[in-house]
Amino acid sequence: MNPDPLLHVEDLAKRFVCHMQDGKVILGFEGVSFRVREGAALALTGPSGAGKSSVLKCIYRSYLPVQGRIRYRPLEGGEIDLARASETEVLRIRRAEIGYVTQFLSVLPRVPAVDVVAEPLITAGAPPAEARRRARAMLERIGIEPTLWEAFPATFSGGEKQRVNFARAVIRPPRLLLLDEPTASLDRRAMAVVIEVLAEMKARGTTMIAVFHEDSLLDSLMDERYRLPSKEAPP
Repeated sequence: MNPDPLLHVEDLAKRFVCHMQDGKVILGFEGVSFRVREGAALALTGPSGAGKSSVLKCIYRSYLPVQGRIRYRPLEGGEIDLARASETEVLRIRRAEIGYVTQFLSVLPRVPAVDVVAEPLITAGAPPAEARRRARAMLERIGIEPTLWEAFPATFSGGEKQRVNFARAVIRPPRLLLLDEPTASLDRRAMAVVIEVLAEMKARGTTMIAVFHEDSLLDSLMDERYRLPSKEAPP
């Protein structure tokens, strides 16, 4: 195994400018530095508002950091700084290697749940029929009733949407998986299935960076913890 970390975050910072409030600057986080070795699971910890979700969004490049580097080692070799790479390059790496599970599902309207989950497989070249078969199996495993497979997720409950979001992210296991409280809206039974799937993915080598709100999940799944630095007001 390559001794270099799969992901190396160096002195990362994010600030938000509120243009509707005369340019008021709000600190998201600063001084964040950590490494994650390939196949490991790292938990981001800290109090509410510390910026844990914002760190994940910077790694995924939903947010653009104002400072620091996010050095990622792709499967093809070399290194890419996700904080500075072009949008085209980031999208390419996302599609090939990085998954992201949030508490919120954002999909095109009027697309059945089974097609939402099958889409990553089809994008990767799987035949649509095979992709839908695997999507149905995943939906069944995470407890989505068969009567909902052809329904639109916009009509689902919060917990159902979260399970669909999870299924879509893991149906094609990524090399790096970012998890932002993936069990927050789930009951105990659904939570147990999600943790079981994550444990299987970790055993197969998926690297994970996660935010969980329950210490029991940190203890059972995570290898390491990184606590975000305390905030200081921006100048």
